Amino acid sequence: ASFYNYSEQELIKQLISDKIIYEVQNEDFGLEGFILAEQKIKYGNSLFNDYENLDKFELHSRRYIGNKAKLTDWIMEIIQQETTGNETFIDVFSGTSIVAKEAMKKYKNVVLNDILYSNNIAYQAFYDSEKWNSKKIIDIVNEYNTLNPKDIKKNYFSKNFGGKFYEHDISKLIGHIRQDIENRKSELNSKEYAILLTSLIYTIDRLANTVGHFDAYIKKPITKRPLNFRLIKTEDFAGAKIYKEDANKLVKKLKGDIAYIDPPYNSRQYSRFYHIYENLVQWKKPKLFGVALKHEPENMSEYCTSRAKHAFKDLVENLNVKYLAVSYNNTYKSKSKSSANKIKYEEILEILNSVGETQVFETFYEVKGKIYQERLLITRK
Repeated sequence: ASFYNYSEQELIKQLISDKIIYEVQNEDFGLEGFILAEQKIKYGNSLFNDYENLDKFELHSRRYIGNKAKLTDWIMEIIQQETTGNETFIDVFSGTSIVAKEAMKKYKNVVLNDILYSNNIAYQAFYDSEKWNSKKIIDIVNEYNTLNPKDIKKNYFSKNFGGKFYEHDISKLIGHIRQDIENRKSELNSKEYAILLTSLIYTIDRLANTVGHFDAYIKKPITKRPLNFRLIKTEDFAGAKIYKEDANKLVKKLKGDIAYIDPPYNSRQYSRFYHIYENLVQWKKPKLFGVALKHEPENMSEYCTSRAKHAFKDLVENLNVKYLAVSYNNTYKSKSKSSANKIKYEEILEILNSVGETQVFETFYEVKGKIYQERLLITRK
């Protein structure tokens, strides 16, 4: 350093970096291993040891068709302007629950409902106020992050989905971890169990060999990547009331200030789009069928059929609230038959006007270079 008039500290850094490169450059997961080492140095000998300082998955991190992440602020702003009352907000078809989460800032009670098992377990994980042991969960996650797929046998998940929806080694890890969560169920409370399952879904979401749902997989070689199990960031809310019921039956038992309604409108059933997550959460290991390896149909929605108009009319007539807020976008203009809406905007408006006075608000948003129109219809009953 003296000879070349160079900083001794910088020279030592160069030496260390050369050592690291020499060790990891020919490893399959060299770069990921280096990043993992960096995290271990930052957090201690184990990857995770302090939940508050972890890099966690936010609620919106998961891919989900029709989610309202880009529109939530606009939706809630209009609802606040056009309605009164802050006791109970009912999110009839909660989906990712991004709107319900925002409503928790304004309302004392928020009802979340969805017929999917994978969404229901996520609501429990994010919002249930049951106390949970973060150290216990972190210790389990540390175990998962030290697993070597070469030491794991093929399992139900890897035999069915490996090399198709997920890379072979990743699929072995997913199946092993899912079974381990089930084996530990007796030592976990319901919140802890939900957190581990939901964290697994969020961890594997971006590793899936798909375009964002599981109706099909991409028929190309799958790039090897590490699992890197991460936890979700919980949003505990004492006023959360969580259901997994048919919306039209549930609303007959509820009362509130406002109901937010964002049902599926086209023929694409969400239970089929996310069949792998439904399979993972229930873990009944059913027999699978077809190219997409789906289990027998369940939780099929009338809103994805020709009965959508009838179902919507029945829903709004039985909702015991002062206001209805209905989201509607322009997918009915799609050239795809499966994307074509089963209920038209004019029919929605007619039904809403039959139960009260309706105002219509519009906005435009962009997704992957395409411009979409979103309408929010507010009805005072």
